[in-house]
Amino acid sequence: MTEAPLPRAARPFRLDLDQQRKRAKDLARAARRGDRAALRRFRAHHPDAAMLDGPPLPPSLARLAAAQLVVARELGLPSWPRLVAHFRAMAAARLALGAGAPPDAGEDTLHLRCGSDIAPMLRRAGFAGAFLEYADPLCQGPVLPREDWLQHRVAFLMEACGEILGLEPAALAARRLSEEAALAAAARRRRVVLWFEHDSHDQLILARCLAQFAANPPARLELVVLDRFPGAARFIGLGQMPPEALRLLWRQRRPLGPAALKLGAAVWDALRAPEPAGLLRLARSGAPALPHLAPALRRHCQELPDSRTGLGLTERLILESLAERSRSLGAVFQDLTLRREPMPWLGDVLFRHLLNRLRQGHLPLLRGSGGAAAWAQEELELTEAGRAVLAGALDWLALRPPARWLGGIRLTADAPCWRWDAAAEQVMLQPPAPERRGLA
Repeated sequence: MTEAPLPRAARPFRLDLDQQRKRAKDLARAARRGDRAALRRFRAHHPDAAMLDGPPLPPSLARLAAAQLVVARELGLPSWPRLVAHFRAMAAARLALGAGAPPDAGEDTLHLRCGSDIAPMLRRAGFAGAFLEYADPLCQGPVLPREDWLQHRVAFLMEACGEILGLEPAALAARRLSEEAALAAAARRRRVVLWFEHDSHDQLILARCLAQFAANPPARLELVVLDRFPGAARFIGLGQMPPEALRLLWRQRRPLGPAALKLGAAVWDALRAPEPAGLLRLARSGAPALPHLAPALRRHCQELPDSRTGLGLTERLILESLAERSRSLGAVFQDLTLRREPMPWLGDVLFRHLLNRLRQGHLPLLRGSGGAAAWAQEELELTEAGRAVLAGALDWLALRPPARWLGGIRLTADAPCWRWDAAAEQVMLQPPAPERRGLA
């Protein structure tokens, strides 16, 4: 389902070269003065400063060129010349907006994305092709190898998102059927361009699309995929991109052949299986036909209950954020997305669904103040049970939280449950945890 984007500073991926030159000069001056923050930046980003433990700054690092390298690497580029080249390419792409033929002219083109976030920006960037949104978050909830799998998806989406988004079951079911029909019909297009990110949300939907195309591919199937982009903020998703960036990414698209289609079909089958070994095996293979897929599958497996605490990784990160200090619900979401999550994949609606699960079970792991005017303002704090689970002194499944689904795997407290062994990076089937109703 389409979710609201995380609020961010306006266009952090549209760089001002003069501003970056000034930042480099300021950094060089501060480092020469022995400013501790400046020296930390050098240690983090300059290859010759890793062992730097304080002033004075060595002559080789006191030059402006050294500070420029630090600034370039902070922005996600390997050198200052590459930063200058990127700035010029973005500037040229911006000048081209609205001028000349559309970048996708000449062929019947469908742009396919797991959300609607870039649709208006594609138009502003001058693209003329049709747009298809396929937005079911297959990374959460049941995904079953049955003909009625869509009915189970609708039931899950109503539970997770229905009240928040004001959905009606009949309308949601019709929408999902329409998406599936449009995906099947996409093969009739001359060219289909897939726009995806590296995270588990996007990569599992990409696998679904490739599985659909495996038996009947379009004449040309192309992929735009990325896990970073030069800029002054953490890369979260394509929705952050200004229109000129989409034109640059368009030039980097690559064709997908039989190996990628076969791999997508294999992932789709493994996602729907009642055990996770197939997904982990594909993750360990490196998935060379789709290089972002293997890390995403490994991250997906980390949503299984931990073998020691019973927490999925997202649940653990939420509790760690609150263990540091009490926060508003919105602040927890931002802390998770911008700082703690190794591979941001979660929109605000599913986040709220996952967080609310931590309020359930025999003993809640967190509590909220309630009564806030907006969901993001509710103040949250960790409970005693939450601290015990986070420390590994208590198993979350022993408190009998509601059962949940991860693809084809039902995760429940009252039957043997697939878990993630973080130390061995392996999955394991564990017997039910002894039930607990109170803390000793």
